[in-house]
Amino acid sequence: MRVTPELLLRVAREAVQKRVLTEPNLVAAYLTGSLRRKEPFLGGVTDVDIVLVHQERPPQKHETIPLVGGFFLDIVHNARADYDKPKELRLDPWLGPELYDPLPLHTGQQHFFEFIQAGVRDRYHDPENILARAHRNAQNARSLWTELLSQQDTWPRLFQIYLESIWMAANAVAVLTDEPLAERSFLLQFPQRAAAAGKAELATALPALLGANDVEVEALPPCIAAWEKDFLEAASSPQVEPRIATARLGYYKKAFEALVNGETPYSVLWPLLYTWTLAVLALPISRQETWESVCKGMGLIGNAFEQKLQMLDRFLDEIEALLENYTV
Repeated sequence: MRVTPELLLRVAREAVQKRVLTEPNLVAAYLTGSLRRKEPFLGGVTDVDIVLVHQERPPQKHETIPLVGGFFLDIVHNARADYDKPKELRLDPWLGPELYDPLPLHTGQQHFFEFIQAGVRDRYHDPENILARAHRNAQNARSLWTELLSQQDTWPRLFQIYLESIWMAANAVAVLTDEPLAERSFLLQFPQRAAAAGKAELATALPALLGANDVEVEALPPCIAAWEKDFLEAASSPQVEPRIATARLGYYKKAFEALVNGETPYSVLWPLLYTWTLAVLALPISRQETWESVCKGMGLIGNAFEQKLQMLDRFLDEIEALLENYTV
């Protein structure tokens, strides 16, 4: 069976229509994410990102529904109250871009979606609003870095914070010229965004923060194999982060394999390390040894962690200086 974006869009519409019939408190629904881009597939697979807006706060935030061939519905449940101030949402570096150009799947009877989108789009591209979104990501990145200076925790938790600081920092640059970076193609997309912002040299610094200088390309496939084993074990834990679900295994694995075998194999590092870290957080300490050995070998944790924090500090300094002098 050949899966196309058009087929997945039809599946999304049908899924939402079923929810409309069974959930009377559904205010709105919209499609966002990869299917709104020109090239949604990576490794031959993509997900279907749907946001459902409920009248009241829903009991669950995330939901993963498997489809054929490794595809799945990635459903986020929000409350109507999350959208009460649409003109403030345009300053949100995540919800702002999400609401600027989604595909409405259910608009409700109260013109909720039209009202929210009008507020978000109003002056969305004004220079001060673009910079506000970028500054918010940069400030979050710096706060996470500062937290690491005094945080006492396990290596997986510390490294998770480190990776999230990198994610926020890179997206401070990305939102200057476009939407936030996609998770799997994070390192693939960043060089173009950095160049568009007039700071192309950041594209070299970013992989170094993720251990690219201390790992051979030949070592990456065994890392993916070890990641897969931990991913599947962690997916059975009720405490695991929603990204770590059996239905998502192919979505990540096929992308990782495509990246490793592509022109820029080190582009696999951020999504591989981040999802692996989330997985081992749900495993007992005795099952974290492989992850820890790999991260130490790449100079990412242990005695090398302080050096990586210094490198991240300089990376953040460069981004903060860019935003201070940036002209939209």
